[in-house]
Amino acid sequence: MGGSATHFIDARDTLVNDAIDGLLAAGGGRLARLDGDPEIRVVVRAEPDPGRVAVVSGGGSGHEPAHAGLVGPGLLSAAVCGDVFASPSVDAVLAGILAVTGPAGCLLVVKNYAGDRLNFGLAAERARGRGLKVETVLVADDIALPEARQPRGIAGTLFVHKIAGHAAESGLPLDEVATLARRAAASAQSLGIAVSTATIPGSPRAERLAAGQAELGLGIHGEPGAERIALPPARDLARLMTERFTAPVAGAERLALLVNNLGATTALEMQVLTRAVLATDLGRRVRLLLGPAPAMTALDMHGASLSFLPLDDALEAALTAAVPVPAWPRAVPVAAPVLRALPAGLEREAFAPSADPVVAGRIAAAARALVAAEAELNALDARVGDGDTGTTFAGAARAVLADLDRLPQADPPALARALAERIGRAAGGSSGVLASIFFSAAGAALASGAGWPEAWAEGVARVRGYGGAAPGDRTLLDALVPALDALRTGGLAAAAEAARAGAAATAGMARAATGRSSYLAAGDLAGVEDPGAAAVAAAFAALAAT
Repeated sequence: MGGSATHFIDARDTLVNDAIDGLLAAGGGRLARLDGDPEIRVVVRAEPDPGRVAVVSGGGSGHEPAHAGLVGPGLLSAAVCGDVFASPSVDAVLAGILAVTGPAGCLLVVKNYAGDRLNFGLAAERARGRGLKVETVLVADDIALPEARQPRGIAGTLFVHKIAGHAAESGLPLDEVATLARRAAASAQSLGIAVSTATIPGSPRAERLAAGQAELGLGIHGEPGAERIALPPARDLARLMTERFTAPVAGAERLALLVNNLGATTALEMQVLTRAVLATDLGRRVRLLLGPAPAMTALDMHGASLSFLPLDDALEAALTAAVPVPAWPRAVPVAAPVLRALPAGLEREAFAPSADPVVAGRIAAAARALVAAEAELNALDARVGDGDTGTTFAGAARAVLADLDRLPQADPPALARALAERIGRAAGGSSGVLASIFFSAAGAALASGAGWPEAWAEGVARVRGYGGAAPGDRTLLDALVPALDALRTGGLAAAAEAARAGAAATAGMARAATGRSSYLAAGDLAGVEDPGAAAVAAAFAALAAT
């Protein structure tokens, strides 16, 4: 089969082998693979340690970084990889055992699926027949089906990998490594939730969930969940899931929690879910947190699983021991969030109201004109942007009108700063920010002794500097700059005329330098005034009429 049009693969029949070579290439020399038979896919440590107990695991591919990504000191000695969601062969498992097992023996960590039980079991028997010491531990941590005679092994298997790997790295004999691993396997519990199925590379996605639906209690091979539910908010989902856990997890006062990304869940969602789980009755007993991280995935399944393990000192020491394996989700103590006060300097300036009827009249006139032009400006912006310029300017204008009597109308520097603060708080988008920058810079200039013309010029300079535009770039500057130039030598009427001419000229400009209009072709801009420039023209027209 050739490559898929929707997956980054060469061919489906070489997918696993190609992926293993990619893993080795990115491993910095830590990892190796067995060579000689393409059907035997075994990842081992580049520097084996035959003097210690070997820990071997594996299963179907598609769960990366498990299992091959967890090979390394303190974790697995070898990972045996089958085809996607398919158990590896007996020969492959036996090859893995033979490659890493010395006199200390080998522990096989097996997930509770029929294929894995049979193939790993027969390989263990054949290895014993060759005189090797081999113990097995079966992991059946899935609690989705309480009455199931054979619960599945899912992400809780990682607890067993780490605990067994730490025991082996510490030099414990095989029987003690096996005892610790079995203790962890017997008490680990996991439960999953997903809002999509998995997609096999090279195959189309098979959708079975409607929007808003989720499957609770799913496996890791794309099989349907134990039940279908309407997806609740994260806090309710966390409570629903944690209430399903039973003894020994439910009765433990000291727990480890692995929050596992099943492959395609965003980091934001995983962080929200983690927060929600830790806030539940069960979550408040978590002492060690692993993740949120992709640890045992199901290809691109949009979902997550929770795995809990009751702790004692030995298990906690094993989980917290550092390992040089990048994919391992390091266990961290759960602690209350550290909160720090906001830094000084963010306090809003308190302005003493003062009255100046002329100033108040001009501010009110300009603001009302922008409110009246809201629909017209939005219509202009809808043709060249996202259709909200009118709403942005009108929102700022309404905020200024609402505070008009509280403004320092008779104190020019304070008035400019007050307008910057009101506009910056009320208006979103780049236009609101640029207007706030304009008035802030003007206020600073006025406070330094500049007159209004120089202050306006300083405001324009800052807008140009931060906005990255200049006259001729099809922005509000094309109306504002000529209006202020005209104001230096003439009155408000001249400024209004210059602003209107500048805004009209933008309709003939073929390119915009900034904003969403900069992504449009010349044909889409032709004949349409820049909405920011049109807003400036409307404000100056109102000022000239006062």
